[in-house]
Amino acid sequence: MDEKLTSSEVQKNADQHLDEETLFMVSQTFKALSDPTRIRILNLLCTDEHSVNDIADILDLGQSTVSHQLRFLKNLRLVKSRREGTTIYYSKDDDHIMTLLKQAIEHAAHN
Repeated sequence: MDEKLTSSEVQKNADQHLDEETLFMVSQTFKALSDPTRIRILNLLCTDEHSVNDIADILDLGQSTVSHQLRFLKNLRLVKSRREGTTIYYSKDDDHIMTLLKQAIEHAAHN
């Protein structure tokens, strides 16, 4: 059956197309979630804020590695920071991404 779309259906389909900026941000988000180290950091930050030193100690990573990954995540607005004295604490900044991450982890656990 070859059905013709009405003008309102054509408009609805056109509205569903993603603009270049949205496509870029979605791809960058999935890029962030494609790295095991960033997944570990985001998973840790799902529940509480931590300093770079805390993250490095808890995840057994180098401080420079953690700082580099946090910079990447902060640029995407997936984490945020706050300063307390000389210590910078990081926490989640996007509940949508944390939900997506949790769902991906749950999905992987269903093997």
